[in-house]
Amino acid sequence: MARPKTILQSEFPYSVSARCINKEWFNLPMQEVWDVMTNHLYFAHHAYAAKIHSFVLMSNHFHLLLSTPQANLNKIMAYFMKETSRDISRLSGRINQTYGARYYKCIIRSDHYFMNSYKYIYRNPVEAGLCQGVEEYPYSTINGLLGSSPVYIPMIEDTLLFENTYRTLAWLNFKTKNEDRDSVKAALKRQYFKLPKNRNNSKPNHLEFDLL
Repeated sequence: MARPKTILQSEFPYSVSARCINKEWFNLPMQEVWDVMTNHLYFAHHAYAAKIHSFVLMSNHFHLLLSTPQANLNKIMAYFMKETSRDISRLSGRINQTYGARYYKCIIRSDHYFMNSYKYIYRNPVEAGLCQGVEEYPYSTINGLLGSSPVYIPMIEDTLLFENTYRTLAWLNFKTKNEDRDSVKAALKRQYFKLPKNRNNSKPNHLEFDLL
């Protein structure tokens, strides 16, 4: 079944993710993959006006939260997927393509849904057992924003993080119930972020993300 056509718009952010072919790892040290992706996000910002809210690199996939003032997500991601794939293949000696399929994209139409996506993305390394706190993971923009490492990705102002950094980190590091995390994961697979109905099928879940 063909995927729905990308909806191009400039009003709301997108959550975007893509995974390596066959769920393999990138076949390069993480720092090298991070450098490749950082370089191309830098270019995407300047050439395509991509406004980046957050970015997290995992061993075989990435998560990107961005806005597109020029309604050009297709151009941004065509550039980013092609160039990162080419560089990773060249550096790793990979013969096959880097990514297993097209990227997933989801439009985030409310502040509440944005917070769900933001927390889900930044908690990925914690949920994978790679670190104890979101701020500790080196291949995440939050690590750079907090001054733990250089961040070369041009970032949009993160008012959610810096309005009250201590409180926001506490909220990000508060473990979400598994069923709620699964609800967010399912919502991010849709064209528009939409939480599944609760067990009695009456209304959308409100989850635990309203902690700020």
